[in-house]
Amino acid sequence: MSRLHPRLAQVTARIEARSAQSRSTYLSVLQAANSKKGGPQRSGLGCANAAHAYAAMPAADKLMLRQERAPHLGLITAYNDMLSAHQPYEHYPERIRASARSAGATAQVAGGVPAMCDGITQGEDGMELSLFSRDVIALASVVGLSHNVFDAALFLGVCDKIVPGLLMGALQFGHLPAVFIPAGPMTSGLANEAKAKVRQQYAQGLVERQALLDAEQAAYHGPGTCTFYGTANSNQMLMEIMGLHLPGSSFVNPGTPLRQALTDAAVARAVALARSRQAALGLQMDARVFVNGMVGLLATGGSTNHTLHMVAMARAAGWLISWDDFADLSACVPLLARIYPNGAADVNHFHAAGGMGFLIAQLLAGGLLHDDVQTVCGQGLGPYTQEPWLDGAQLRWRPAPDRSGDEQVLRPIDRPFSADGGLRLLQGNLGRAVVKVSAIAPAHRRVRAPALVFTDQKQLEQAFRAGQLERDFVAVVRNQGPRANGMPELHKLTPILSLLQDQGHAVALVTDGRMSGASGKVPAAIHVCPEAASGGAIARVREGDWVTLDCEQQQLWLEVDAAELAGRTLEAPDLSAHQRGSGRDLFALFRQNVGDAEAGASPLLSLF
Repeated sequence: MSRLHPRLAQVTARIEARSAQSRSTYLSVLQAANSKKGGPQRSGLGCANAAHAYAAMPAADKLMLRQERAPHLGLITAYNDMLSAHQPYEHYPERIRASARSAGATAQVAGGVPAMCDGITQGEDGMELSLFSRDVIALASVVGLSHNVFDAALFLGVCDKIVPGLLMGALQFGHLPAVFIPAGPMTSGLANEAKAKVRQQYAQGLVERQALLDAEQAAYHGPGTCTFYGTANSNQMLMEIMGLHLPGSSFVNPGTPLRQALTDAAVARAVALARSRQAALGLQMDARVFVNGMVGLLATGGSTNHTLHMVAMARAAGWLISWDDFADLSACVPLLARIYPNGAADVNHFHAAGGMGFLIAQLLAGGLLHDDVQTVCGQGLGPYTQEPWLDGAQLRWRPAPDRSGDEQVLRPIDRPFSADGGLRLLQGNLGRAVVKVSAIAPAHRRVRAPALVFTDQKQLEQAFRAGQLERDFVAVVRNQGPRANGMPELHKLTPILSLLQDQGHAVALVTDGRMSGASGKVPAAIHVCPEAASGGAIARVREGDWVTLDCEQQQLWLEVDAAELAGRTLEAPDLSAHQRGSGRDLFALFRQNVGDAEAGASPLLSLF
């Protein structure tokens, strides 16, 4: 491994210094939890308590549990069969129980957590619950583990808010070891670029709904994660580069013998970690691990949603990271992967070209990862430069390829797609925002145009259909932040804005909301802080104001005199339509207590 890049060392040291008090508080909670038990977590449990815990278990398992010698694993599952990525988890509990018995241990499903699909709720009322579902998942995970009978925890989850929520919850039981078990991506279907083209044609009225539905079903066609590089697959990359998956396990397709062997191996690893009583998740998740995660996100052009989720996950472990940390790392981390929407390939092509093993080896060679970290495999990232394979029925690991199988998808560190990472921080009198530049052509990275102001994406869609957007403009879509309406993704804007850009118009988006993890080729300043509902400058923008969004100079500027801007009246929008129906009534407490986007947009973080 090369000497650690000085920028990486600086950012890590800055996070450690900034987080000294919060991390100390977190560790004191861990120490108190760990000191309660000298042996297995269930030792000393009251007889009635124990009887309740094991009443439905097979007799042989009950005998093992009564002896209080063997580890007992708690399983938190996000299974439902509506999410294609989670459908494979249906039979995992029975396999995990069998694998645990083979390793001389026992296992139970400790609890289930909700798992909603953003692909289904895009543009619908339910999307306004999406971001907050992450915090519900964290709470549900804690409830499942609160029985305090488990010696290690296994987590089954893949998609957008599910994995961040699971990790946030797991860290509240950070005195236990934890292993995350992926389910893998679906096999490749209709190419993502072909799917995007049909979406644009439908937006223009050139094809009927049936053609659009046929294309979507050809793309999303079976069990597994959607194959584009959105938040779900960014989650899987993160869990591997942060050492919470087994090496090379993130992108193995569901239902294959290798996938099943990796699941068995993950259970065996959890049993070994539980027996050691030295592998606490909370200690494993130090600042270097989160910096490694940010590097992986930047090097692969990952989802913008993780500028929220990484902050929230880190905060759950006592670490305070900011968008400045992302920006400083982005300046030195090269872009090594092009996966749709940053390129034509999907995650299966990425995996075949060398995948995570090749990526991690290249980043280590460039001094761009901390190697001295603890993982579920032990000390260091060495095992994560390997890939799994089956030697007959035996699972083995071998070195990942030292050359990319396709340099249109995955590059070595000395020939990157670009010298810097895929995300940048924008700043100016409109506030602070994030932009994903990895899919934006250089010619489109600076837009200066008059503002068109919208209250939601449906209003913009209506203007498009009415032929009012065939010009240069910056779409300002406000009151979409977490405090206003839960910060939904504005994914339905992507085909419209992309089409207008293709027609030769200079277009950009400025919003306090989110875009999909598949943010694409149109410059979009998202997660604007402060949000409009908190009195941010975005609430003062008026139709026709000139706005500059400059990805290269990292500026987000409203060309209005400071005195005039300050003197503009803030009109309180009527948000009542976003507070009733589809369960939104029950989330009022979340909206009232949520922090801003740069703080992770979580109503729970004030507790840490």
